[in-house]
Amino acid sequence: MSRIGKRPIPVPPKVTVTISGQHVAVKGPKGELSRTLPPEVEVVQEGDTVLVNRRNESRPARQRHGLCRTLIANMVEGVSQGFQKRLEIQGVGYRAQVQGRNLVLNVGYSNPVQIEPPDGIQVAVENNTNVIVSGIDKEIVGNTTARIRAVRPPEPYKGKGIRYAGEVVRRKAGKAGKK
Repeated sequence: MSRIGKRPIPVPPKVTVTISGQHVAVKGPKGELSRTLPPEVEVVQEGDTVLVNRRNESRPARQRHGLCRTLIANMVEGVSQGFQKRLEIQGVGYRAQVQGRNLVLNVGYSNPVQIEPPDGIQVAVENNTNVIVSGIDKEIVGNTTARIRAVRPPEPYKGKGIRYAGEVVRRKAGKAGKK
């Protein structure tokens, strides 16, 4: 039995969960999210908690049990509190700024790189080197952050590039030099 799948999902007071068959919709103060779940799991609402159960003991049902519980829990957390990820830009002359909705990165290329965030995602910049990506959908926040990081991933020799906040980049020694 999935340990994660067995745990009930607490629903905060300002959040409503609507279940119709395999379709789950969650509405809260920050917005609304919905998702259609696979047929191997069933979702039941009991009072102010939501439970995810398996319909049978098949392998796909066991695989998706914990996943579906986590997806619903992330939807509930997203509409009540939201998610955010932070990026750090390191390198001489590397910086970021927001123009309108777009994020403009100057990270060593001949032209600045413009990234347009998807709907529902907000991008903010602190001190020209810290980028904050926030929104209600954890998946889209993570994908947007990964797209920004992929513009200039941190390199192992000087450590320059865009990295997640708190990410440790293993450094390599450079050339040994002539003897």
